Amino acid sequence: METEYEDNRPVWARNFNHGCLLPQRAVITLMGFFGLICAYTNRVSISFAITKLVVPINRTDQNSGVCAPEEVSDDGLGINNGSTYKWSEQLQGLVLGSFYIGYLISHLPGGIFSDKFGAKWILGISILMSGMCTAFTPLAVFFGAEWGLIAIRILMGVAQGPIFPSLTTLLAYWVPAKERGSLGTFCYSGVTAGIVVCNICSGQMLHYFRWTVTLITFGFIAGVWFIFFILLGTSTPYDHPCISPMEIAFLAKQIPKKSVNLPIPWRQILLSKALFAAIISQIGHDCSYFAMISYLPKYMADVLQFSIRTTGIVSTFPFIAMWASSLISGLMADWLIRTGKMSINSERKLFTFIGALFPGMFMVAASYAECNKGLVVLFITLALFTMGPYYAGQKLTPMDMSPSYSGTLMAIINGFGALAGLISPPIIGAMTPNATMYEWRWVFWLGLVILVLSAVFFCLWGTTEMQPYDPNFSMQNV
Repeated sequence: METEYEDNRPVWARNFNHGCLLPQRAVITLMGFFGLICAYTNRVSISFAITKLVVPINRTDQNSGVCAPEEVSDDGLGINNGSTYKWSEQLQGLVLGSFYIGYLISHLPGGIFSDKFGAKWILGISILMSGMCTAFTPLAVFFGAEWGLIAIRILMGVAQGPIFPSLTTLLAYWVPAKERGSLGTFCYSGVTAGIVVCNICSGQMLHYFRWTVTLITFGFIAGVWFIFFILLGTSTPYDHPCISPMEIAFLAKQIPKKSVNLPIPWRQILLSKALFAAIISQIGHDCSYFAMISYLPKYMADVLQFSIRTTGIVSTFPFIAMWASSLISGLMADWLIRTGKMSINSERKLFTFIGALFPGMFMVAASYAECNKGLVVLFITLALFTMGPYYAGQKLTPMDMSPSYSGTLMAIINGFGALAGLISPPIIGAMTPNATMYEWRWVFWLGLVILVLSAVFFCLWGTTEMQPYDPNFSMQNV
């Protein structure tokens, strides 16, 4: 379907017929990728910092359900003497989960504003504010202890809530349907890449410097990203000063023009069975994934008894595997769809189910490996490797279901998924009061059940078909 477009670029830009060296949809995707790296280093770094803030549990019983500690000492600059706060596992769960209180609040407004006014500034300001909250976290702790930390984490959640909705809106304007598997998955893989960067850098920085350095560094980098993004990005291809006429004509043909003035069809959206299926799938995935993000460093430090530096290195392997898997899955998804071997609907469902069943199975297997540390790390790595296909599955469906309201749909779906992030850390804290491997085994079994049930629900009732409430639905079926 060909779509006419209005060239709103400045005169000098319209005369610049060759564009830039790279296709601008690739540049936008790359900036989104780096933006998510910034967002997730901000979000996850507290999981490492808290191991330096909190006095570890004093274990005197040799049968306490944890492994023998690593003999390598974290002497560094004596930073391991800086643990000051005697916070219970339940309180630490509240601290780690408080982020999602604010995250829930700003999700839907972020999606609505992105769909109506454009995603550029909403995405940019969200990541900038997230970086500022991260950089100011040490002050919040010094002046307010646990309550100061909870407050700044809630504010960071408010800042990050619009990120996924606005990024989805941005990709819906820039990435054609047949490239969503590769470009969309690459962009969203910034989540996993951010965790990899955080794990590697946090472990090293916490070994050699005070915990405050880690947070200030990640906050500053988010500010640098903001400057580059504002200079290089636009909400739509039609406003970009450096896009080639060939690329803008291509995008105009491939992506339906969106009207920003139409009212949002709330009733049709909220009564959609496909939306409900996507929400259930998101909640199931996020229950497991957010638990891994928040608790993997603590599990390796408290249960497997790795040193903080080793924890930073070893906990990176699973997320590197997941990042590689998500990229491979994206390329494979595009190939399956492009060659006609599988429909978009079938591909999304298959990859979603793979990304749920196998991760749950491998996490349960890890709990039965007990103190065989090498085997535990292998199973956890396999768990996250097999979770990679999720990003070429259900995660792309808001753009498939309604390009015109993709930001709003992502806000609803991801917002409900954030409930998992809000409730899972306190629940895990309550289930693991002594942080033993036997308590964690029940956590992993529960995760397997939730993952599989949510994926089955999506496979039965989810869809990638454009929904009737999208303004382009009637034109698509002409």
